[in-house]
Amino acid sequence: MSQIINLRTRRKQAARDAARAEGSAKAAKHGQSKALTTLHKARADKAERDLDGHRLSAQEPPREA
Repeated sequence: MSQIINLRTRRKQAARDAARAEGSAKAAKHGQSKALTTLHKARADKAERDLDGHRLSAQEPPREA
């Protein structure tokens, strides 16, 4: 006796597998995972915030030497 399968579930699983394979191929092609990209963006944002924190505001009068 054969096993009963749900065709809708099989079609959805096949679509998921295809999307996963395509995503893996694109990730290998472009070289960075999402986690690594997020880490680089977070570090760049922090560096920009730190730099902005060290800037003198335009409203402060210049210091005389």
